[in-house]
Formats: sequence, structure tokens, C-alpha cells
Amino acid sequence: MNYWETDPEFMERFEHFAFDEVVNEVRASPYYVDYDDISPNLIRATIAIEDRRFYDHGGFDYIGLVRAAVSQFDEDLLTSGGSTITQQLAKNLYGMFESSWDRKSTEFFVARYLEKHYSKNDIVTLYVNVINYGNNYTGIYEASYGYFDTDPEDLTIAQASLLAGIPQSPNNYELVYHFAQAKQKQYAVLKAMA
Repeated sequence: MNYWETDPEFMERFEHFAFDEVVNEVRASPYYVDYDDISPNLIRATIAIEDRRFYDHGGFDYIGLVRAAVSQFDEDLLTSGGSTITQQLAKNLYGMFESSWDRKSTEFFVARYLEKHYSKNDIVTLYVNVINYGNNYTGIYEASYGYFDTDPEDLTIAQASLLAGIPQSPNNYELVYHFAQAKQKQYAVLKAMA
């Protein structure tokens, strides 16, 4: 058991988060798509571009964090973020979008809780169900039907790699008004998958 799980101050601070209730609320949505009903192409593409060490960390990727910090100061490196899929899920579940140290520390603890109580498949499934895919599409069900008029389980590798790039910057990569940029991002997704 970790210290933060036995610390009364931590437990009091996060008691109101009602972790399991929030997850159950997401799963109760009529647009929620189970893991087995999502194209493996989308799962692979999402992990490749968002969090390539997803299956190797406990919700917080120290290597990714260092890479993100260095990329801010080295012009030769592609600028990147340091958040894992689990951290992004935590941020989206609780609407923690302001940029502050308090928000980042809260996101860390929520991510640790999610990693301890849910499987990696549960986490990536929740993530693709709550993430913004641009053009007012939230979650993979809306994005699959909205952009391609197809079931999430039937997404081709071309469709999945296009969708997987959108969440990093939905306003810049959504397909209706920024298709050329989305296609460039798709290339980065396919390269990451390779």
C-alpha cells in the first residue's frame, strides 16, 4: 500500500472525487463503447501517438516527462507533452483543464488511483470514450459515426490513425476545417505505430 493511500489528509482531500461513481457514469452513457467493440487499429494508434510506454508505467511516465521538458528548450526536438493516457483520462473525467501545479498534483493522484483499481484495457477504453475528437465529437462513438458513419469496431487503419491524432489538438486537427493538418498528423501517428 502506498503512503498516499493511508494518509488521512490525502483521503479527505480526494474523498469527494467518487472515482468509481464517475467511471460508472461514463460507462452508463448510451454512447459508451466497450473495449471489445473498438477497432484494435484505434487502440494501437492511440497508444502509439499518445503514450507509447502505456503498458510499462503506473500512470506517470518519468521518461516522457523529462522528454517533454527537454523538448521545450531544444529546437531540434519535436515539442511534446509529458502526460500519459491515464493522466489525460484523469484530467478529462474531472474537467481539470487549468494549468497549475495543484491541478497537476491532483491529476497525478487520480491517475495513480485509476492505475491501481482499473486494468490498462479499462483505462484506454475510458480514455477513447471521453476524449475530444474535434468538431464537437466527444468519444469514439461520436467520432466514428460523425466523421466516417461507421461502427468504432469497423475503423480501418487509415480511419483509426486519422482519429488518433486529433485529441492532441482538436481545434487544429479536426477533420472538417483542418483536414490537411490532420493528414500531416496522421503521418506522425503511422510513423509512431511503425
